[in-house]
Amino acid sequence: MTTTRVHDQTVCLLGEGPLWHPERGELLWFDILGRTLFVGESRHRLTELSSAAGWIDRDTVLLAQKGALLRFNLDTGASERIAGLDEANPAVRSNDGRADPWGGFWIGTMGLKAEKEAGAIWRYYRGRVHKVVPRVTIPNAIAFSNAGYASWADTPEQVVWRQPLADQDGFPQGEPSVHVDFRGTDLHPDGAVFDSEGILWIAFWGAGKVAGFGPDGRQVAEFTVPARQSTCPAWGGPEFSTLFVTTAAAGIPQDELAVTPESGRTFAVETGFRGLPEPKVIL
Repeated sequence: MTTTRVHDQTVCLLGEGPLWHPERGELLWFDILGRTLFVGESRHRLTELSSAAGWIDRDTVLLAQKGALLRFNLDTGASERIAGLDEANPAVRSNDGRADPWGGFWIGTMGLKAEKEAGAIWRYYRGRVHKVVPRVTIPNAIAFSNAGYASWADTPEQVVWRQPLADQDGFPQGEPSVHVDFRGTDLHPDGAVFDSEGILWIAFWGAGKVAGFGPDGRQVAEFTVPARQSTCPAWGGPEFSTLFVTTAAAGIPQDELAVTPESGRTFAVETGFRGLPEPKVIL
């Protein structure tokens, strides 16, 4: 039987970027608009809009924020700039991101007001930042299959793409193809993560759920959370069978929030499926 519980009671304006740190055994996540990084039961106030991270070692992560990638100490809050992130464009911020199996880190940028095609998807790899997908409005669903391909989406376009990756270094090779097409529906893909069987689990903004899709694009299962604006899933827990789901409260009218007080909280769903530890970032 599937059970859903509140993992953390904090109401996030825009919860995002959940990451189970495999060496610390705890969940990290962000409130982008609240400029806060949550680390287990601790929290760090951040100076810039920040959205995603990949783990480097037990104590530090590569943290994506507006204009830069930082090496961030999870215990002390100390940070060191590693690279710029579209820093010449002050009208964009970071959004969805995830480490890849080669030690790289993919991160999307988007306009501060979600301006059309103002953002892109970037890859940090061994000291350099490369643009891998140009002209993106709201980059999401960045995830990596153990079959050797990446997924990504531009949320307003309602398509999740499958991008083949080079075996030797993980850079895109060839053209992407459609993995799952939600055009003609009311579903808008947000964050996503693969499990150990190659099922892609996608959170849907506005639908209050995470659904899994097999390599053939067919839906396998879905799990609901009591918050309409579900944003991103992450596998974690001792057996990596818990699906953590961040949500957002920003933009929901006050009368609706009174009826759905769980909006913005972070949830844990016991699924019966199993994920994999996130790969580490190699600086």
